[in-house]
Amino acid sequence: MKKKVIFMIINMNVGGTERALLNMITEMPKEEYDITILMLEKYGGFLESIPVHVHKEYLNGYQDMKKILHKPPREVIINCSKKGNLIKSLNLTFKYLTSKLTKNNSTLFKYILKDHPSLTKEYDIAIAYAGPMDFISYFVRHKIKAKKKIQWIHFDVTKIGFNVGFAARVYKKFDRIFVVSKEAKEKLIDLVPTVKEKSEVFLNLISPSLIHDASKAGKGFDNNFTGLRILTVGRLSNEKGQDLAIRACARLIKDGYDIKWYCLGEGSSRGEYEQLIKENNLQDKFTLLGSDSNPYPYMDQCDIYVQPSRYEGYCITLAEARALRKSIVTTNFTGAREQIEDGKNGLIVDVDEEEIYNAVKKLILNPKQQQEFSENLLKGALESTNKMDQVYNI
Repeated sequence: MKKKVIFMIINMNVGGTERALLNMITEMPKEEYDITILMLEKYGGFLESIPVHVHKEYLNGYQDMKKILHKPPREVIINCSKKGNLIKSLNLTFKYLTSKLTKNNSTLFKYILKDHPSLTKEYDIAIAYAGPMDFISYFVRHKIKAKKKIQWIHFDVTKIGFNVGFAARVYKKFDRIFVVSKEAKEKLIDLVPTVKEKSEVFLNLISPSLIHDASKAGKGFDNNFTGLRILTVGRLSNEKGQDLAIRACARLIKDGYDIKWYCLGEGSSRGEYEQLIKENNLQDKFTLLGSDSNPYPYMDQCDIYVQPSRYEGYCITLAEARALRKSIVTTNFTGAREQIEDGKNGLIVDVDEEEIYNAVKKLILNPKQQQEFSENLLKGALESTNKMDQVYNI
């Protein structure tokens, strides 16, 4: 009989967490596993990439829940009062205050989900995959019936709005907690010591062979530029650091280097970055390519790959650039040193535009070092990605 596994996530936006999920599902034999993905929203460029044998489900009523979860409490309460829902506004006021005082959102989540039934189907394993996302953790804990439950942590919990009170109370109810890098695991345990015995490192899965195959498909760059191409991949947002890349690019252009810098990804900071590009007169030198579910042709065709992130958990795009043996410059975010050995197969710099500028300049001036990095990545081929036994053994 097939094992029933359910993953709960926000949506299937084109991002590292979603790509890691797709890679994991690929590793799970469809003859042995009945897989369901439960999403909060029917949205994302990776929706069509979900294998046909995987069930797709969406949380009923989430759009109404979202208004309470993400809008300012004062606005929600006032809107309820204006609609004549005095009892609801009083209840929400109490729940918001209780959640704030106890530093635990469980009271609010319980109220939001009070009329929402548990899922009827029972699973062997239920996974809160979009961690740390408290609402999903709570839902998996209280509304999904499963023999075993797993909490996944994809980020450096010291760099995001991490609710320590909630985690301390809820995470201990899970059977296992997987964290995507050793450093990220250590930071989680520092904040929530009670989860130490349940926590394990589970590196995001990639398949070098699939990446190489995909790099030969798709369009890639469609211009005849003959200079050096620099690439950054990631959601357009402050934590991914594209603003640092834009400023570093401006300095390289001022120095007279024949380069073009490309950013692959989409996000809420696009407007801000377009303005920054314009202010630095980089319209023809720094290009926001938008989102593409297959970034690998661009990675394969670029000369230098730069990851300027302010923080990560385990950067899957960095692992993919390694698989394609690119000359890499990366900032020193959580997990970077677990992938790159500074000076041997890439350069690690502080989260600083000048350091990024100096490192890229160093590679531009030293093609021999670019070649050495590529050769060293080939010698130190990526470790086997088949770590699914960690899940199966639960």
